[in-house]
Amino acid sequence: QVQLVESGGGLVQAGGSLRLSCAASGSRLAIDIMRWYRQAPGNQRDFVASVTRGGNTNYADTVKGRFTISRDNAKNMVFLQMDSLKQEDTAVYYCNAVAYHADQKTWLDYWGQGTQVTVLS
Repeated sequence: QVQLVESGGGLVQAGGSLRLSCAASGSRLAIDIMRWYRQAPGNQRDFVASVTRGGNTNYADTVKGRFTISRDNAKNMVFLQMDSLKQEDTAVYYCNAVAYHADQKTWLDYWGQGTQVTVLS
């Protein structure tokens, strides 16, 4: 079993910055890709960014050039640096990880509980 805990959300003025963190924990932890998603009220959950264990990154077009994803494999953490924030970035941000479930002997998707980001005009 893998637990993901996000932190770093909050209120920020438009144009400001926030840094989200996500810590993964569990026994015999083996994590492949880690991602951030977000969900605004009334909307579906959308992909934001991903990073592989080797450091390859991918971004949604809406955040490219403003957000930076990174990870610390030794600490099983992933980060999302969000700069030049806009009102439309307001959402609950969720951490996602593909990790190996030792008992089921397969790779599974895990999700955090989410952290609220609110960008004020």
